[in-house]
This record gives sequence, C-alpha cells and structure tokens, in this order.
Amino acid sequence: MKKRMIGELLQNYGTPFYVFDIGILKERIAYLRKHLKVDLCYAIKANTFILKEINDHIDRFEVCSEGELSICEHMQLPMSKLVISGVHKNPKIMRQLIERKENIGIYTIESMNQYVLLKEAAKQNHCLIRLLLRLTSGNQFGLNEEEIYGIIQDAVGNPYIEIKGIQYFSGTQKHSLKKLKREVSYLDEFLISVSDKTGFSIQELEFGPGLPVSYFESEEEDEESFLHEFSKMLESMTYKTHVVLELGRSIAACCGYYLTKVVDVKVNKHQRYAIVDGGIHHLVYYGASMAMKHPKYEIYPARKHADAQSWNICGSLCTVNDILVKQLMVADLSCDDVLVFKNTGAYCMTEGISLFLSHNLPTVIKVEEDGSFCRIREAVRTDLINMPSGKGE
Repeated sequence: MKKRMIGELLQNYGTPFYVFDIGILKERIAYLRKHLKVDLCYAIKANTFILKEINDHIDRFEVCSEGELSICEHMQLPMSKLVISGVHKNPKIMRQLIERKENIGIYTIESMNQYVLLKEAAKQNHCLIRLLLRLTSGNQFGLNEEEIYGIIQDAVGNPYIEIKGIQYFSGTQKHSLKKLKREVSYLDEFLISVSDKTGFSIQELEFGPGLPVSYFESEEEDEESFLHEFSKMLESMTYKTHVVLELGRSIAACCGYYLTKVVDVKVNKHQRYAIVDGGIHHLVYYGASMAMKHPKYEIYPARKHADAQSWNICGSLCTVNDILVKQLMVADLSCDDVLVFKNTGAYCMTEGISLFLSHNLPTVIKVEEDGSFCRIREAVRTDLINMPSGKGE
C-alpha cells in the first residue's frame, strides 16, 4: 500500500481497521485464471466483504451456512452461481429453498441423510435440483466411496435429481506438489472407478486444492512455476471432465491489509513490548507458530532499519496469548506508530476470538481501482452481543 494512501486512511478512520484493495483482488483473479485455465469457485467464508466486486470475475460462490446464504441474498448475487455446501444443512432452510424453486446452481451432498432430505424435498415440490457428491478425504466431511456409488445408482431415472459430479477438498496451505499429485491421481482413479462400476459419466470435478499463500517473510516461493506444474497435473488426468477449482485463501488473501496503532511501549525483564490497539481477536495468520514467524508488514511512518531493536508486538487483550509478532526488529518504535499487516484479505478477520473482552469489531474500508476509498462497515460494538438481551427471570 502506498504511503500516501496510508496517510489518507489514517486521517479519515481510527485504528484498528481492515482495508481491501479491489484492484489487487481483480488482478489476482486474472492471474489465477491465466495460469490454471479452469473455472473458479470462491469460498465466501474467506471474506464476505468482496462478493459484489468479484461477481463478474468468478464462476461460482460456495456457501456453507444460513448466514452466508443471507449475505449472498442481501448482496443480490445470482442464485444460479451458488454452491450450497456445508457439513450441516438446516432441513428447514433446504426445504424452503427448494419449495421457492430458486434457481440454485448446485447443492453438495455430505451424507446419506442430506441426500434423502434433498431428494424428498425435490420430489415433493416437483423441482429439479443439481447435486455434487462430496468425496471424503478421511475426516468428518463427505461420503465414502461406496456411498457415492450407491447414490448414483439410486438416482438413475429420478426426474428431480441431476448428479453433476464429485466435490473434493482435503485441507489448506499445501506447499507440496507431491501431495497435490497424489490427490489428483487418487481423484483420477476414483472417477474412472465410478464410470466403470455405475456406467455414470461424471460431468465435473470440483476440487479444493488448498493452494498455498505466502504469509511470512521467510516464505518466498516461485508461485508461477507451482501453478504451472499443478495445472499440468490436472490436464494430464486420464478421466476427462470439467474441472472447477474451489479457492478462498488463494484468491482473497493478497488484497487485504490490517492497520493497528501502537498505544504503549515498555520494557519488562529485558524484553521490549509494544501494545497495539488491535490484537489476535482481529488478526490470525494460518501457521504463525505462536507468533514466532514474522508476517509481511510495513511501519508507518517509515524508518530506516539502522539501529533496529527487537520488539514483541502485543494486542490489547488481557491474555498472554495476545502476541502478533515476537522479536520483530524495528528502529525507534514509539506510540502512534502504525503497523500495516499484509495479506490479510482471507480469514484473518474471521478466525480471531472477536468477542473476547467485548472490543469493537474494526471498520472495513474498500479501495477502488481508481484509488478512491470508502467505508463499507462501521466499527461494530460487541458489548451488545456479550450481554443478556432481556431482564432475565
């Protein structure tokens, strides 16, 4: 982020706050399309604030809860682009969606109970629904192989069920091409087995590969080569079908910044501590190893690194766990300095313990492609959430 932009934002908004740069976001999507050459499904749990801005650039949106569905409806996203996913599907909501005959893009099936629920609702309302059968990777999500064979056979001739294909997701932040190759090979063999055992033609594979994001200064990877090799794996699959990649972190992370101000400095037991007005309730980096890894960041105002000293950057929560960075080398750190943490566009703002100590949720700022900016969410009081709503008994 340019220093002029940081200064303007700080003049207009009090820290802490998030910034999402839409220009960077759209460039990122174009970059992924260029190197992966497949359709993209955006997992909206990564960041729900950017949905309208990427609607024309993304093929699908994965929805995993009633709340996420409500956000999509509020933002008037096309229902035809939604993938209604989730390990738990509220039966009442599912029946309402099918009864309303919304043109939902596709539903995922995570269990035999989910299949029965959606099949019966579709029949009762004489409504055709499209399904992806989620193949488990060995955890609580999805169906086993035999269950998938059984559902495909059961759906033969059903006028209200159209099985489109298979969904598969096995984790996040996969830095190993060897692991991805094993997964692609497994999926290829499974698709072939489905065809051989059921005679069914899989129209598509929706695959969540968990592509890695470089969060920390020690992590520098040749992403272009990584994506090129992964793309070659997909192209070399024996079973030819339409591939959709479900991505969240890889799409949204790079567009985000989190700004928090130093409000106190001290030295305890020969260790320097800087207290900021944010903390781990607002900022979580996947794989931070208890704040031992140093995330990519800037200091505002900027300063030279000469005579840098080691600082522990701690948040404003009353817990010893509220450490953003340990042993960060900074020169002349003092009150009112601002730390600008980078790559915070995915999950960082939602995975923290946001209700702890009843601090406000931060303001959210959107920066347009022309450099203009606006507030898209005011700071939200959490004390109202953390107290009884009535007078009690």
